[in-house]
Amino acid sequence: MAKIRLTKEFRFEMAHALWNYDGLCKNIHGHSYILAVTVLGEPITDASSTKLGMVIDFGDLKRIVMDEIVNRLDHTLVLSKEAPAQQLAQLPQMTDRFELVDYQPTCENMLLDFVKRIQPRLSNGVTLHSLKLNETANSFAEWFASDNI
Repeated sequence: MAKIRLTKEFRFEMAHALWNYDGLCKNIHGHSYILAVTVLGEPITDASSTKLGMVIDFGDLKRIVMDEIVNRLDHTLVLSKEAPAQQLAQLPQMTDRFELVDYQPTCENMLLDFVKRIQPRLSNGVTLHSLKLNETANSFAEWFASDNI
């Protein structure tokens, strides 16, 4: 049977700032992110399966990415744990969705985090092929499994 790639796209709004950076992105700002998640596998051939003909149910892929990424980051301020953010975290009504991460929240590092969150949740025979994260309409980062073997 042939391998098939499936891609599902997700959108979320997120703010971040880059601690100790020498450009404008050191300031808190937001983006309308677009995340494309591509998986690879063979369509199920078991005629008794309710997923006959599918590599993965798009609904299952959606549930994984929503749980691990979108629901966690949408309308969230994300900063590195290295940033002195304790005062920001205490602003009433403005930081209900605030997350400190172990990395500089660049597009590149976010993708590496997403790989760690998505890959273990995929069913047997389905692998993460690639991720593409658009930070703006014309700026994006990509991760490919084949580059990381």
